[in-house]
Amino acid sequence: MPEIYWDSKLYDKQHHFVSDYGADVVQWLAPKTGEQILDVGCGTGQLAAQIAENGAHVTGVDASLEMINSAKVAHPSLDFKVVDATQLPFENKFDAIFSNATFHWIENQDALIKGLFKSLKTGGRLVAEFGGKGNVKSITDAIESAASQLNLTDQIVTDFWFFPSVSTYTTLLENQGFEVEQAWLFDRPTHLNGEDGMYIWINQFAQHTFKKLTPVQAEDVKNLAVQLLKPNYFKNGEWVADYKRLRIKAWKK
Repeated sequence: MPEIYWDSKLYDKQHHFVSDYGADVVQWLAPKTGEQILDVGCGTGQLAAQIAENGAHVTGVDASLEMINSAKVAHPSLDFKVVDATQLPFENKFDAIFSNATFHWIENQDALIKGLFKSLKTGGRLVAEFGGKGNVKSITDAIESAASQLNLTDQIVTDFWFFPSVSTYTTLLENQGFEVEQAWLFDRPTHLNGEDGMYIWINQFAQHTFKKLTPVQAEDVKNLAVQLLKPNYFKNGEWVADYKRLRIKAWKK
């Protein structure tokens, strides 16, 4: 996972759409009273709390201490831990695993999926949604174009996300022993808050792109990328990001 600072307050204020859309994924999970459920990449705990409202016992894990601290404050009755998703310490513990908007940040997918499989009880299910093939392509294209125009192409990094196709990810799951029930890749245009919504999105989610640049160079690339995106993605005073999501349901048979 790239080194990224997660501002939990900004995340909830500016990017609450992540949890809002994730509520639909909870319906695929269909949590039941008494189930033990693991939320991988729980963030500030909003979806973990929704799952718990169904009577399930939820454990939330996230690699970000900032996110976990916020989750503990917001939902003190739930169990939250700082855990790297590629180093899950559980074995045959959970009836279900849930994850929203996390897997595309993880480089070592084999370690992730192996840990997910090991953490589930036999008969347990995995329900996850994350960025799929083509996700935010307009944004990455604009950043690359801006860097090229500023003669900074060799100094930006844009390959740190993992946005797989249906076939790629179902194969990864099956190689670790999962039986895939459903896999759905779909467009989900996502509205960003405010006139500076695109700049804020880039600043939060694409910050790893600019790690080799000076602060001045980074600002130049971000601002030019926003200008390049504006004609097509800023309509009626609102930004839209071209999200494509991959939703998965699989079983440990």
